[in-house]
Amino acid sequence: MTPPSPSILAARRPTRPRGDLVIEIEGVTKLYKMGSEVIHALRGVAVNIHGNEYIAIMGPSGSGKSTLMNMLGCLDTPTAGRYEFNGKNVATMVDDELAEIRNREIGFVFQTFNLLPRSNALHNVELPLIYAGLPKGERLEMARRALENVGLGERMNHRPNELSGGQRQRVAIARALVNNPSIILADEPTGNLDSKTGEEIMELFERLYDQGNTIIVVTHEEDIARHARRIIRLRDGLIESDAANE
Repeated sequence: MTPPSPSILAARRPTRPRGDLVIEIEGVTKLYKMGSEVIHALRGVAVNIHGNEYIAIMGPSGSGKSTLMNMLGCLDTPTAGRYEFNGKNVATMVDDELAEIRNREIGFVFQTFNLLPRSNALHNVELPLIYAGLPKGERLEMARRALENVGLGERMNHRPNELSGGQRQRVAIARALVNNPSIILADEPTGNLDSKTGEEIMELFERLYDQGNTIIVVTHEEDIARHARRIIRLRDGLIESDAANE
């Protein structure tokens, strides 16, 4: 008999108890104007996300998943509706307030890694702490710990071009973790990796979830989504389903 794939096994792992409410979205609409045409990217979306959750957001091209991701990451604000992050009304915030939440509360992991090519891994991970105004000694110690947590303690002085794709993504994950954010928001985190390396990155997310991190992964790949404990599916700007990944 063929053994279950690692992705299927991941879906059977225990789900941790939910924590406090982190994100509350109600009736959120997002409109874009393209010439004379109005695009309804989101149509009255409602979703709650708690601490200790591991969520995958899925949907075909044009479904609204990228718009929802930008909304969750405070990279965009709704045209209408309510969005609260840790009890604060994001929908009415100005740019500086949104930047503060992005830097302190949300750890971003991108498909293309977004690392500074001329800086080593340690400096790339240190960057959010520089923006946060922490002293140099404290920054370096926190960055070292974050790199050790993702298995790159011996590679912290290497630049991105001296690292494999999987190692570069681990640097990006360490950077996302270094500020101890409320959530980790990952956009197609395995999109530029081969299947074996992608599976290793998802195993790392599994370990981070077990350590108490709240993780949201945006993906179009079913095998990646199966690692999550809850899957939200969008279509035509609406939530088509929102269910536990049994």
